[in-house]
Amino acid sequence: MRTIKEVAELTGVSVRTLHYYDEIGLFSPTSKSETGYRLYDDKALEILQQILFFREFDIPLKEIKAIIKNSSLDRNQILQMQREMLVAKKERLEHLIASVDDVLKGDNRMDFSLFTKTEVEKMFHLMFINMPEEMRQTAIGEFGSAEQWKQHYLEVVASEEVQRRYAKVVEWYGGKDAYLSTLEKPISKEVAESYKKREEAIRQKLLEKRNCDFQSVEVKKIIGEYGFVMKQFCQMKEEKPLMLAVAQSYRNKPCQQAIDQQYGEGAAQFFAQAIEAFYSD
Repeated sequence: MRTIKEVAELTGVSVRTLHYYDEIGLFSPTSKSETGYRLYDDKALEILQQILFFREFDIPLKEIKAIIKNSSLDRNQILQMQREMLVAKKERLEHLIASVDDVLKGDNRMDFSLFTKTEVEKMFHLMFINMPEEMRQTAIGEFGSAEQWKQHYLEVVASEEVQRRYAKVVEWYGGKDAYLSTLEKPISKEVAESYKKREEAIRQKLLEKRNCDFQSVEVKKIIGEYGFVMKQFCQMKEEKPLMLAVAQSYRNKPCQQAIDQQYGEGAAQFFAQAIEAFYSD
């Protein structure tokens, strides 16, 4: 058994920090001496090591506590989770080092790829397991096999153009971690269908106000509802960039033709203008 002072000297974590971890229920001593001093065994030190691993990634203490206290996760599962995080960080650092080396050699073109190879593979896996079976089988048939499809996906996502697009999407979600977290918790088919019906209802309500000014309370109220629905559906932190992108999509020829065919000539232009007027304020 070690005293709190010995643990602090061994790990580099201050006594004050260890006291705080105990207060919030994150890391408690194994027992206390007769005089009330905190004592820690080897198992406690192993838990502290896991906590310090997570702190390396600036993960909030509240989230670390939820992971550590999760009874469904054993020691090896937590270590595997940390290993994946470290590998992703290692790849990112190696990527940045290689970019700096290229500049030092005279190549002034920096590579600003957003995702590491591990993260892209994870993105493909999440897409693969969460898409409808019919769509998945169609894609596999097109590429010849799931592995060939995966390789194509990795090559496409690694391109500069696609990385730039992802950078904008990640910004909408409030960060890369938030975006990847959203991929892990996709909206169910039933919920997606519900949101689709709600969007349809909003468009119909908007059409009824077609003769109103874009700045009118009636139109603004409907667009505000539209933005809220899209924000919830896409699980984004901020809906303005998304809604402006939606407005732009209404101006793209294929979408414009489909919307005008469904709602009448000029409907797509009206939807786009109403959204832009609302979010330009």
